[in-house]
Amino acid sequence: MATYLGAFPFPSLAPSILTIEAMLKVVVIMTERYGTVLKRGRADRNKLLFRSLAVFDRRMSSVYEQPSQELLESVRDEKSDKVDTSDAVLEEARSQAAGQEPRSALGFAIDKPANDEDEEEDDDELALAALDSLDAIEVFKFDQRATDTKIHHAQIPVDNFRRLLMLLLVIAPLDSQESLSKHAERLTPPRVESLRQVADSILWSFTPEQNAGIFYHSFNKIIPTSLPYMFDGLNALFEHFLFSKNIDLSKRKRSSAPAQMTSSLPQTLDPPLEPLLPREGDVLNLDILSQISFFIKGNNLFRRLRPLYLGGDAGFSLGSIEQKVFNWRAPSILLVSGTRLPSTPNGTRERSFADTLPAKRFPNGVSGNSSRNKVIFGAYIDVPWKHTYKEAIGGPEMLLFQLSPLHEVFHASTLSRDYLTFTKAGLGLGCPPPRSKTISGLSSHTALGPVSLMLDSSLEFGVFTHDSTGGGSFHPSVSRRTDWQDRFEIENLEIWGCGGDEEAARQRAAWAFEEREAEARRSVKMGKDIEADRALLEMAGLVGGHGNTGGSMG
Repeated sequence: MATYLGAFPFPSLAPSILTIEAMLKVVVIMTERYGTVLKRGRADRNKLLFRSLAVFDRRMSSVYEQPSQELLESVRDEKSDKVDTSDAVLEEARSQAAGQEPRSALGFAIDKPANDEDEEEDDDELALAALDSLDAIEVFKFDQRATDTKIHHAQIPVDNFRRLLMLLLVIAPLDSQESLSKHAERLTPPRVESLRQVADSILWSFTPEQNAGIFYHSFNKIIPTSLPYMFDGLNALFEHFLFSKNIDLSKRKRSSAPAQMTSSLPQTLDPPLEPLLPREGDVLNLDILSQISFFIKGNNLFRRLRPLYLGGDAGFSLGSIEQKVFNWRAPSILLVSGTRLPSTPNGTRERSFADTLPAKRFPNGVSGNSSRNKVIFGAYIDVPWKHTYKEAIGGPEMLLFQLSPLHEVFHASTLSRDYLTFTKAGLGLGCPPPRSKTISGLSSHTALGPVSLMLDSSLEFGVFTHDSTGGGSFHPSVSRRTDWQDRFEIENLEIWGCGGDEEAARQRAAWAFEEREAEARRSVKMGKDIEADRALLEMAGLVGGHGNTGGSMG
């Protein structure tokens, strides 16, 4: 990657020797200090990163046409006083137009890939911008036949991309001045195997057919939608090239103390950092957390998550969720894992669950790189939880996602706003609120949205539905234009709060208020006139339906 990026903005000169100047360009690109050069920001950066990772099989390519000699001659005549028209420059121009490497770089597999389908022309806008300032841009405006020539076979090898994904998962929580050795110490054999499994889930989302390589068309569609922050770990990694580890940029200079006094001041050690995760759950661990940070900003996750509800500890019931989660006044993340149910229900419980759903008309989702039937789904919920009756809750920042066996993120849509429902019938994401009364002539089955996740009232079974036509509260997949439905038995369910000490203090205060309110109800002594006393308590909001803030689902 670095030897390609070091040749910027002339990709045909890659691989470059990593001189100080070349390495400086690599660091600038990797740390996103390119605001005045890359006009489209991350879109251009992602394109550069793909080119730096892709290889090109020349045996599958056609013969490229050379730029018209007449055009080269006209450029030589018109720009003879401004442009270097030496044979080396003309050879470079021919290589740029034909999508080839110069003769000095032949033998290397890395080449710039072209777009596969409806992307813009593969002229290097960055090179054109640089040459425009030199008044040499005409050299690269060749015959239109050159721009029509596409390179269809550039791809990132799967094995290379898997190793890169494992690295990105490890460095996702890395700070710019944090020692890399701290993360290396965690790479035990079980952790490496866990990293590989998570990396495979991400990898096969680019190529569900398990091809040997990843093409730019898939890369360019999936990265902005499902993995927009995947490369953020490279920022902190390459920051290590800029600053010495002995320089702490987070400290202010002690300008008020004389120099001779500064050296004699006692050296205080920085307090140790909080753990990246206060504890691991049955679903959420450091690797899954890094995977989530690929589409939710890491500064909202690392050292910011708190376990609100863990099914293994609190019990699997809607009442436990209500008690543990409802007073959290900040966003939260729901994670559920389970095992796919067979196509034909086995046992009474599975048949009872199947009877509550419409007839299954979609096949199971893909199983990734093995025949395992384990699934992990989740949601980012951007509003506090509460009971829903006639209307759902949630906002446009909500996300529905799948983490295993394939990685996929489904963004909120505005066609419908049935983002989250929490009722006695169960928990739904993308499902319309259940009808309070069955209407004659209509089915009593649970309503499922086009792209939705539904957990039943006992938190025993769940179903994820994907209708590629869309039209619901969440957009369909951008990579898989197929319909599928996964019915699964819930094994673990967790809800994690996104926030710090302030949000936790608010939750504790709400719990304390509810405890005082419950104690007040218990300590009130009823008089002889029970009905009159009850009327007074209702007026005070202590009983009845005026001030309920807790309790169980019943």
